[in-house]
Amino acid sequence: MTSTTEHTRYDQAAIEADPTVPAIHLWRDFAATPAQLFRAHTDPDVFARWIGPRDLETEIVHWDARDGGSWRYLSRGQGFEGAFRGCFHTLREDRLVQTFTWEGMPDAVALETMTFEDLGDGRTRLHAVSLCDSFEGRDAWLASGMEVGVNEGYAELDAMLAEGTL
Repeated sequence: MTSTTEHTRYDQAAIEADPTVPAIHLWRDFAATPAQLFRAHTDPDVFARWIGPRDLETEIVHWDARDGGSWRYLSRGQGFEGAFRGCFHTLREDRLVQTFTWEGMPDAVALETMTFEDLGDGRTRLHAVSLCDSFEGRDAWLASGMEVGVNEGYAELDAMLAEGTL
């Protein structure tokens, strides 16, 4: 696995399968503070503006961003409609822990842990670990084209940060 102590910059998402457990690691750097990235992932109005892919619209159905709270949103467009939901477990400016479920596969619940590391140069590194319920589920997620939505969404978040709208 890649280490945050390396001098690598992640201007695009780096997505890797963990070889030992059914988990996905994702790294991405932003010209932002940890507080801005935390808000981008916990404020429903902000979240709906950047979450990808860009050709889908996001409707927040329910959002209760607190320890023990839950969330649900719909994505629509290009002949697709899907619902996603989860529960917030830990919300701190440097760490977010939640579950994630695509309702099209309701038995496949992932536990996601995101950390927001201040790199000390006006940039923050997001490291997300999604622990899936099985290697097969993890591999299906990786084969789904998720990198398109991740990279398009984070490009939109970069634009919001650059415009000062976050």
